Amino acid sequence: MADLIPYHDRDGLIWIDGTLVNWRDVKVHLLTHALHYASSVFEGERAYGGEIFKLTEHSERLVESARILDFEIPYSVAEIDQACRDVIAANKLSDCYVRPIAWRGSEQMGVSAQQAKIHLAVAAWDWGSYFPMEQRLKGIRITNAVYRRPDPACAPSRAKAAGLYMICTIEKHRAERAGYSDALMLDWRGRVAECTGANIFFVKDGVVHTPEADCFLNGITRRTVIDLAKARGITVVERVIMPEELGSFSECFITGTAAEVTPVSEIGEHKYKPGSISETLLNDYMELVKPKKRVAAE
Repeated sequence: MADLIPYHDRDGLIWIDGTLVNWRDVKVHLLTHALHYASSVFEGERAYGGEIFKLTEHSERLVESARILDFEIPYSVAEIDQACRDVIAANKLSDCYVRPIAWRGSEQMGVSAQQAKIHLAVAAWDWGSYFPMEQRLKGIRITNAVYRRPDPACAPSRAKAAGLYMICTIEKHRAERAGYSDALMLDWRGRVAECTGANIFFVKDGVVHTPEADCFLNGITRRTVIDLAKARGITVVERVIMPEELGSFSECFITGTAAEVTPVSEIGEHKYKPGSISETLLNDYMELVKPKKRVAAE
């Protein structure tokens, strides 16, 4: 891609370990534990009109993800919140994507790294819709993944941890090479789970159905959309969904900080028509995240 701007070669400032540093000057050593052993956790956040949607929930999840990976981030939730705000302000951003990340450093190399320093950084950049609005309104095409979400007894599924996304990248690449936008992943039991970076919902007879989040992230956007549906009087059922049921639903959509609410038109051989419930929840979500007009102080 000729117009691709590498993420290491951009203008701006990144917050790292308490200091705003010029974007190109941020360095991480080759022997950083996180690079070799995936000992890092991160968040994906969106700002609308300069306000990060559900910022504190994201910061709380970051701290909890680190604890699950057996390390403590040396900043409080309030300090992480402020670092995210500072990065947006320093880069003069309004509608943007925000990426906090915490990781083990280079003091120890090996499986054991209890003395490694814990680092925290926050970057932010302009990033439009994960799926263009025109594509979103007519629905995206999804294929079936080969890899499955692992048993929680085999991986820390409640953490937003870097290592858990290895199979997601593989499946996203596989889907895109085949002309699809994403891939539907089953869990280790063969149940419908999620897409590579988004939760999934289905509609049948006016009722919304979504897989139980027992081996993948119960996404912040997922919870928000469930609340929006219930506020509309729409019944939401969180349950086991099997692949054999995919043909019985009339609508399908995915949710995530990046994906927001995106209708689906196809999963493999199954076709869906983005309908009133998908459209309503998409519009309700975009209205919710829309920056509210501030009243000037008198």
